[in-house]
Amino acid sequence: MKLTRRASVALLVAAPMVLATGAGFTASAQTNPHTTQLANSAAPGLEFATRTGSVNADQQMQVAVSLNYRDAAGLDAFLARVNNPSSADYHHYLTPEQFRDRFAPTQAQVDQVRAYLQSKGLTITDVASNRMLIDAKGPAKTVQSAFATSVSRYHDNKTNKDFTANDTAPSVDSSVAGLIGGISGLNNHYQLHSYTRTPNANAPKAGSGPAGGYTAQELRSAYGVDKLFNAGTTGAGQTVAMLEFSHFSQTNISKYDSQYGTGSPTPTVVKVDGGDDDTAGDGTVEVELDIEVAHAIAPKANVAVYEAPNSDQGEIDMWNKFITDNVSVVSSSWGACELDDTASTETAVDNVAKQGAAQGQTFLSAAGDSGAYDCYRHSGTQSPNANNLAVDFPGSDPYVTSVGGTVLTEGSGGSYSSETVWNEGTATKWAGGGGVSSKFARPSWQTGPGVNTSALRQVPDVSAVASDYSIYTQSQWTTVGGTSAATPLWASVLTLANQQAAAAGHSRVGQVNSTLYQLGSSSNYGSLFHDITSGDNLHYSAAANFDEASGWGSPKADALVPNLSGGGTTQPGAPSVTSPGNQSNLVGDSVNITVRATGGTSPYTWTASGLPAGLSIASGTGVISGKTTTAGTYNVTVTATDAAGKAGSASFTWTVSTTGGSCSGQKLGNPGFETGSASPWSASSGVVSNASAGEAAHSGSYLAWLDGYGQTHSDTLSQSVTIPAGCHATLSFWLHIDTAETTTSTAYDKLTVKAGSTTLATYSNLNKASGYAQKTFDVSSLAGQTVTISFTGAEDSGLQTSFVIDDTAVTLS
Repeated sequence: MKLTRRASVALLVAAPMVLATGAGFTASAQTNPHTTQLANSAAPGLEFATRTGSVNADQQMQVAVSLNYRDAAGLDAFLARVNNPSSADYHHYLTPEQFRDRFAPTQAQVDQVRAYLQSKGLTITDVASNRMLIDAKGPAKTVQSAFATSVSRYHDNKTNKDFTANDTAPSVDSSVAGLIGGISGLNNHYQLHSYTRTPNANAPKAGSGPAGGYTAQELRSAYGVDKLFNAGTTGAGQTVAMLEFSHFSQTNISKYDSQYGTGSPTPTVVKVDGGDDDTAGDGTVEVELDIEVAHAIAPKANVAVYEAPNSDQGEIDMWNKFITDNVSVVSSSWGACELDDTASTETAVDNVAKQGAAQGQTFLSAAGDSGAYDCYRHSGTQSPNANNLAVDFPGSDPYVTSVGGTVLTEGSGGSYSSETVWNEGTATKWAGGGGVSSKFARPSWQTGPGVNTSALRQVPDVSAVASDYSIYTQSQWTTVGGTSAATPLWASVLTLANQQAAAAGHSRVGQVNSTLYQLGSSSNYGSLFHDITSGDNLHYSAAANFDEASGWGSPKADALVPNLSGGGTTQPGAPSVTSPGNQSNLVGDSVNITVRATGGTSPYTWTASGLPAGLSIASGTGVISGKTTTAGTYNVTVTATDAAGKAGSASFTWTVSTTGGSCSGQKLGNPGFETGSASPWSASSGVVSNASAGEAAHSGSYLAWLDGYGQTHSDTLSQSVTIPAGCHATLSFWLHIDTAETTTSTAYDKLTVKAGSTTLATYSNLNKASGYAQKTFDVSSLAGQTVTISFTGAEDSGLQTSFVIDDTAVTLS
């Protein structure tokens, strides 16, 4: 087992996590054979900062140690079933106790980590009841010693902010490394921020409420909630929770309730880690906005306001509290740009979100207020990633529903007229968030018209109005907006769905994303959502159906809520299979093409009839691969059958010709390793692996990973290929070399590339690079022969070097 690089840290997998670089959330090989470094717990952004000194050795520090699931594969399988309408487990959610007993670490494993932390001098302050989190504290000198790192004071030269951070990724004893998913609390570089748009004095007022914003009644009328009210659906008996890092004044809430006659219950407060640390009250507007929007849309629901310190530990502890309390719906108007967030915190929150999905909980999060540039900040210090395309976490997590923003135009009496994507222009960059994640793979359910074929998660999932809400805050009426207003609106709509579900004896809506995409792909889409087709978010444009500017659009709640609660009749249609077009190749050519489908209920099972001899289709992926062996013209039909048993097909012609002395085509089998196994390659154990194991693929989901153990070791990868006489032949492949070696002069670890007995190239740790580079070699001199293309990696006993190979080819011309 390659523990030092692949197995010791939980990845963000939902859909497997996809890494933007070859670096990953992996543990790294160390010179100390008894410790393992947790790379995902390194502090972000130190490359933009200057170290100014050490922290006070006696300064108290608090950390949250997240643990890995005992049966991660079993959990993923259960989550697929619990959201599959054709499964016997559909919406048969687990209680927190059932989840703990099936998937969480055992009590013995928790005790082992707890004892380890105590042996390092740390004081245990809490062990979560779900066994997924251990909180500890101690003076800085003890914390540094416990995790084999130093903690320093820094000044960020980009943001002009002072902060503290661990200088290197922490390390733990190898005996517990496989149990620990990450350590949070070692840095306070980037904090979460809320997504509230303060009033724009120059903007026209859209509503009739105080200060010119939308009233509670106007919001309900625009989205069909008033029709649900008339039928008695007001949120009674349900709870919607708010994730907050500040507090609120009940006096302000009461003023809002009185103005609009909501008759709402008084919100309850749940303090986590002692409650919020916002002494200046900078986030109060956000908290009061969230509560008042919930009172407008689901006035009889109980609102539970969870308040915690704005820190990595506070964030993780609050998410875990939602899980142990088993709250039905959680709305988060706070987030952080994916590129700025601490990786270990993202890991821990993803683990929590998975447990919530298994328990039937619904999480929603604002998509951000900086358009497609989520790292851009409208106040305070600026992120060094401000000009990079980025999305917001936790909304990018597949188990969280991301909510974007629109501008709403109403007709007479508050009726719906139209919407466009919220965008106040490039000068201010106030716009609804959306784009493509750099951290999470596109989950199996994210399909449908408009969803692109990227391997990465796309957001937002849905949208709602993000401007001109009339609220009472700071002892006055004002108008505010942002995706943090749209998020509690959607959370409240789903709370109404839970009320209807409970009344009908159905389970709560739970992790709603898969259902939203099924409904979005159905023939009744237009009756359930307002499709936003105009505007952009500074990069991505709105279009028919799904798009990265508005998701599926805003709710037609009177029709959508019955469908979400189980009272509707709309079901996803059959899958639609996209034909790859007519195909042609020569006898003996290697084939690897992917057929795709949209709609229906994922996952799909793939079958094919009429394939040329030598080819087959992978039932789980739709990949057709192999080597054609017999000439002829074949009529091929590929069928995708969805989880509900509905099927769609596409037909095309495949012509296989004899070589006839011609020189064309690509000759290697399984050139990108996308079958998931080595064949027809011969490879050492573990060389062909999924990219989620810690290195990114150049394309697709699989790669060949040689070495990377940090000890004396050798890996091989080879395949025989026939190069016809008289042909020009080129060997090519993509190579990424990742090493812990720091020398600039000595080649300790080497990769040798051969064609037959001819050595084409030798690479080493000295050729390390941040990404892939394509290598090409003329092997025409071997024409008329069957030769073996081989890669041999040899590693010494020092630091690790990984040689990662993808997208190979022997191309004839």
